[in-house]
Amino acid sequence: MAIHRMSSSRRRLQAWLQAALLLPAFLISIFSASPALAADNLLDARAGIASFASAPLGPVAGGWRFSSLPNKTPTRFDVVEVGGERVLKVEAADSYGNLVHATRVPLDRAPSLSWRWKVGEFVRDADLRTREGDDGAAKLCVFFDLPAERLPFVERTKLALARKTTGENVPSEALCYVWDAKVARGTTLVNAFTQRMRMIVVESGPATAAGGWLAERRDLLADYRLAFGDEAQGAMPDVVAVAISADADNTHGHGLAYFSDLRLQAGRLREASNSGFVPAEGRAGNGE
Repeated sequence: MAIHRMSSSRRRLQAWLQAALLLPAFLISIFSASPALAADNLLDARAGIASFASAPLGPVAGGWRFSSLPNKTPTRFDVVEVGGERVLKVEAADSYGNLVHATRVPLDRAPSLSWRWKVGEFVRDADLRTREGDDGAAKLCVFFDLPAERLPFVERTKLALARKTTGENVPSEALCYVWDAKVARGTTLVNAFTQRMRMIVVESGPATAAGGWLAERRDLLADYRLAFGDEAQGAMPDVVAVAISADADNTHGHGLAYFSDLRLQAGRLREASNSGFVPAEGRAGNGE
């Protein structure tokens, strides 16, 4: 089945969009792959994330699920060959879309997330601080399953409505790593549409490394505490999914990025530091 075909779960999403007036459409769409997060479909952490290096050329399958919004042009996610290796090409053209992969890793195992990426074209006029400019060529998001009772009342009500309407266990939090054209590296932001999503700008501006590829590795426990520590109050929820995202629907622009070597690994039980930053060679030129 083609990755862009509308499934019964996506049709339920459309009903959700009509009913969940209190829940921002942006939040709904990025969590719309939530059927993949059902307990009986979760991958064991040891199974890891489906690799692009061994995937067939063309639209992505093999553990990844595409999600978007009704009446939106879908962002393209395709496995292509670049420099003799297979990587994920992500192209947004006045479009919106997410590629979501389910997993389950306890956050108290201090998991690390590593990947390589490069940006071929930033979305012109993107501005992460505004709804009108909330677009980006390259985002990698991590979903967490914080118990709803720890959320503020309004946020808890919105989440409960979403879960009741869809019948799905919609995750309560998302942390997105962003490569932005202008915002300084290390900046943390709350998404302009919803408190349920926080962002860390990992790279800023064009890369200086040969070929444009940069390698990243993040301590998810440390980053979670940085982004959601105010509401988590010491809780360490499970990681339940990762998502590659790109959009240019708000600015009606165009963006191009590539991803490779995405790995989610659990470490030993330990207390993490307060910073998830790990230096990488050839970082972008417009950093802090």
